[in-house]
Amino acid sequence: MSARTDVTRREFLETAGAAGAGLVVSFHLPLGPRFRPTTADPFAPNAWIRINPDDSVLIVVDRSEMGQGVTTSLPMLLAEELEADWSKIKIEFAPADKAYINPMFGMQGTGGSTSVRAAYTPLRKAGAAAREMLVTAAAETWGVDKTQCRAELGAVIHTPSKRRLTYGKLAAKAATVPLPHDVPLKEPKDWKILGTRVRRLDTPPKVDGSAQFGIDVKVPGMLVAVIARSPVFGGKVASFDATKAKAVPGVRHVVQVSSGVAVVADGYWPAKKGRDALAVTWDEGANATVSSASIAQLFAQRAQQAGAVARHDGDPDAGLSAAAAKLEAVYELPFLAHATMEPMNCAAHVRADGVDIWAPTQFQTGAQGFGARIGGVPPEKVKVHTTYLGGGFGRRFELDFIQEALETSKAAGAPVKVIWSREDDIRNAQYRPANYHVLHAGLDAAGHPAAWTHRIVAPSIMARVFPDTIKNGLDGEAVEGGVGMPYTIPNVHVDYLLTDTGIPVGFWRSVNNSFNAFAVESFIDELAHAAKRDPYEFRRDLLGKAPRHLGALNLAASKAGWGTAPPAGRARGIAVYKAFESYVAEVAEVSVASDGAVKVHRVVCAVDCGPVVNPSIVEAQMESAIVFGLTAALYGEIAIEGGRVKQSNFHDYPMVRLAEMPKIEVYIVPSSEAQGGVGEPGTPPIAPAVCNAIFAATGKRIRKLPIGKVV
Repeated sequence: MSARTDVTRREFLETAGAAGAGLVVSFHLPLGPRFRPTTADPFAPNAWIRINPDDSVLIVVDRSEMGQGVTTSLPMLLAEELEADWSKIKIEFAPADKAYINPMFGMQGTGGSTSVRAAYTPLRKAGAAAREMLVTAAAETWGVDKTQCRAELGAVIHTPSKRRLTYGKLAAKAATVPLPHDVPLKEPKDWKILGTRVRRLDTPPKVDGSAQFGIDVKVPGMLVAVIARSPVFGGKVASFDATKAKAVPGVRHVVQVSSGVAVVADGYWPAKKGRDALAVTWDEGANATVSSASIAQLFAQRAQQAGAVARHDGDPDAGLSAAAAKLEAVYELPFLAHATMEPMNCAAHVRADGVDIWAPTQFQTGAQGFGARIGGVPPEKVKVHTTYLGGGFGRRFELDFIQEALETSKAAGAPVKVIWSREDDIRNAQYRPANYHVLHAGLDAAGHPAAWTHRIVAPSIMARVFPDTIKNGLDGEAVEGGVGMPYTIPNVHVDYLLTDTGIPVGFWRSVNNSFNAFAVESFIDELAHAAKRDPYEFRRDLLGKAPRHLGALNLAASKAGWGTAPPAGRARGIAVYKAFESYVAEVAEVSVASDGAVKVHRVVCAVDCGPVVNPSIVEAQMESAIVFGLTAALYGEIAIEGGRVKQSNFHDYPMVRLAEMPKIEVYIVPSSEAQGGVGEPGTPPIAPAVCNAIFAATGKRIRKLPIGKVV
C-alpha cells in the first residue's frame, strides 16, 4: 500500500451531519499580497467538493456568476483532476465564509478577471487530492495495491480484475482517508475536460427560468422598498413629509436611511407610487454646481501641473528637444455607467439573532461585514445567499444597494427587498472615471519614436475604495496600461494627477485600462501616420521586447487580411493591449456614411490568455467585452449638470442594438505562458481600433469620446 501523510483536522473536514454521508475536501492556501486583510487567517480553504452516495458531485462555486461562465469553468478545473463524470456535476454558490477567500484579493469577491487565474492551481489540486483519496479507498476495500487502480468517469477501476466502484459507493470510505499532499497534476496532453468546449452548466436553468437572480428572490413576509435619493451627489435629506406616500394603498412604512428615504410596501408598484407621492426637501451640498463643463475645465487646468511620476526612462525632455518631428494630442473620455440588465437590488432580513442577505453581489466579504455592522451581530451570524447576477461589470462589487436593504429591513422589522428602477441605476452609480490625457512624442529623422510622455488626469477609484494604496499622490491602478506602454522607445515619462470631481467613481469593466488603452493606442497610431508608416507594421517593429503583444498583433492582422484591400467603402484600424495578464489585439473594419454615421462591420480579435480552460467561454467573453466597449465608444456618456446625471434610461444612455452588431471573429493564440483573465481584456482595444479605422476612412482623428459626439 502507498504510505499516508496525516494532516490536521483543520485541513480535512468531514461534515456528515450537515452534508450527509459524503466526502468533503478542502484546502488551505496562503493569501496573495494584494488587499491582504491584516487580521485574516493566513490560510483559507480555497475549494470544496462533496461527493454524494447517489454519485453526484456537488461543486461549491466560490465566485459570482454574472455571465462570465465561472459556474462551468471552475467545476471543469475540479472535474478534470477528479476524473469525474461531467454529467454528474451539480453546482451551488458558496456562502460568505473565509473558506472562499479569493487568494488574489485576500477577500471573498469576484473581479479583476481573477476567477480562473486564482483557482487554476488550487482547484486542480483539490480535485487531484480527492481522486487519490477515492482510489485509496477503493484499493483498501478490495485489499489490492493502489497502483493497480485508476480513476475514470466517476469511478475507480481495478485494472487486472476490471472491478469497478463508483465514487458514490466509495464516498463514506474515502472520508476516512487522510488528505494527501502534493498529488501530481495531470499533464495537458492527458486532459479530457479542460481545453474542450464543455457546455455551460448555467444555460439550462437560465433557459427554463429556474435560475434565481436577485430580483427574483421571494421570502415569506417580505416587503418591497424603493428609495428616494438625493438628485445631487453628496446631498442629504433636509426634511420630508410622508403623508401622501402613506396614503397610497399598500404602503406600510416610510423610513429614513443613509442614502435617503425608503418607501416600504407590499410590492414594487405601491412602493414606487408611494415614492412618487413623497415630499422631500434636499440639502444639495457642495456638488450642486458641478457640471461636465466645470470638470473639463478642472482637468485642463490640472494638466498644466506636473503629476506623480509613474514611469521615467531615459531623458524624455532631451529626446523631445532633439526630435526631427514633434506630436502632441489631448484625449478626453467621459464618465460611464455600467447599465447592467438587472438593476441593483437586494433582499435582507435583519433580526436580533442574525441577518440574512440575498443579493446578486460580487463582494461577499463586504456584504457580510455590512450585515454584521448594521445588524449588530457577529459576522458568522450573517448569511449571504449569492444569486445569479444579471450583469456585474464591477458595479455589484459596491455595497450601497446592500446597505439600503439592511437598513430598511432593520427599520421595518421585516424582510425587505430593495429594488432600483433603471433611472435609479443610471443616476446613482459609481461611474467609470472621466479622464483627460496629454501626450507628447518625438520622431527621429528615420521616423523612429525617440521620446514619449503621457500625463493622465483622472479621479481615483482606489482612493475611494482602498485609500491606503495611494502613495505620494500616485494611484498605481489609474496608470495601468500607461505605465505598461509596450513599445520600445528610449525616453518615456508617465505621470498622474489625482483629481477628485465630486462624482463617485468605481470599478467598470477593464477599469482604468478602458481609457489608458484609448490614449496609448490612438497616439501610437498618430505616430505611425506622422512617420508615414503602416500602423500595423509600425507597431510590429516596436514590439521586439513584448513577444506576447506581438503574437496577438500578428495573429489579428493576419486573420483580418491586413495588407489586402477591405471591402469598398470600408477601412481598418488596429490596436493591441495587455490587461489582466492577457494580451488582446483587435482589428475593426468600419465605414462612415455621408452624414457621419459610423458603422462597425467586422471585428477580428486575437487573444493570448495562456492555458485555456474552455475555448467557448473565452470566445464568448471576448465577444461580450467587445460589444461592451463598442457601446461605450459609440454612445457612452454620463453627463453632469447641476451636480445631477442628465441621462436616465436607454433612450439617452443607449446600447449597441442587434442590427448594429458587427461580425466578431475570435482567435486564441496557443500559449503555455502565464495565465491571464478573459472577462475584461477584450474591452480596452476596441475603442482605439474603431477610431483608428475612422481616421483611415476619413482622415479625421477622434480624440474625444463618445464617437457620436464628434463625427
